[in-house]
Amino acid sequence: MDRERGSVLLVEDDPNDVALTQRAFERAGLANPLQIVNDGEQAIAYLAGEGPYTDRRRHPLPILVLLDLKLPRRSGFDVLGWVRGVPEVRRLPVVVLTSSAQSPDINRAYDAGANSYLVKPVAFEHLLALVRTLGLYWITTNEGPTLSVRA
Repeated sequence: MDRERGSVLLVEDDPNDVALTQRAFERAGLANPLQIVNDGEQAIAYLAGEGPYTDRRRHPLPILVLLDLKLPRRSGFDVLGWVRGVPEVRRLPVVVLTSSAQSPDINRAYDAGANSYLVKPVAFEHLLALVRTLGLYWITTNEGPTLSVRA
């Protein structure tokens, strides 16, 4: 898969944060399609290719997950634990993108297997700078893992 065109899964329940992230991706010039789910259960179903996400052409495995921690139904911590426990996707880069800058949340996310922990900036200009940096590192520069997809 072409990393520069691979999709990014945004797991975010706040519609305003979804819209701002989409706008930041567009303004940053990232060509990667954003796949969006709004809660932890949808994130797991998407990554497992279950339910409405079985068609991998419409819902491809992402090259990167941007994960909020405070989600309905199942938390970001639950999603992260699930990802790291499933051989087919456990190598998938997961960047926590959340509003919590509290040390216990940061430590717990890294203990659960987060690859990075970013606090959502308040100002759009700062979010744009964060997305540009994220794109440069995680999408353009970083060598992504091979994921084994179930047959």
